[in-house]
Amino acid sequence: MAWSVLTGLKRKNYWTKKPNKPVSLKRMEVLLTRKQHKMYIMSLILAPLLQFISGFFWVNKEYGVIGGTLLVLSMFFWIPSLIALFDFIKIKFPNYAAWGLLMAIIGFISGSNFAMVGVMSDIFDISHETYLKEFENYKLSSNILLFQTGPLAPLSLLVLGIVMLRTKTVDAFIAILIITGAILFPVSRISRTEWVAHVCDIFLLVPLSILGTRNLAEK
Repeated sequence: MAWSVLTGLKRKNYWTKKPNKPVSLKRMEVLLTRKQHKMYIMSLILAPLLQFISGFFWVNKEYGVIGGTLLVLSMFFWIPSLIALFDFIKIKFPNYAAWGLLMAIIGFISGSNFAMVGVMSDIFDISHETYLKEFENYKLSSNILLFQTGPLAPLSLLVLGIVMLRTKTVDAFIAILIITGAILFPVSRISRTEWVAHVCDIFLLVPLSILGTRNLAEK
């Protein structure tokens, strides 16, 4: 029985059939590029959207567990969003596009650290004043992880918006909205005023969503 099955397979050339032709590297590059493009587009929409939603879950002017978690999730999409945004100006300013992107990523990772502080302070019921006081005992680490690198996030968006406006790589109103959102960001987070945070997040949500939906429609 077993032999007849094997000989039958052999007669049908199952053992001698040539393997499928491998996909060419060029074809793989095209497929990857398309999938990456979709990922960048969705990130441009999801990153500012999650950040905007997180603002409605602040607890006593802190990010809180839910707000902090949503903000961390937004950071997962902010990184590819930043890559997409700096891609707009890499032809005219390749050096700035490379180093500016790095500075922006550092700043947004710091933003994720601030979100984690909000989560932990809510879980362990630690007041804003208490954890600031404790950070004084770890100045080097707290400055690297939070206070000195954090401002790089809005600063990078501010400079990027100005460059976009001058080079006309995007519509002027989109660049102006990004610039305005970047200016309002430190104001809203330092003052911890919720309505200012909402306005700031809208100024970032609108232009990035427009860029994302436009590219999605084109593809």
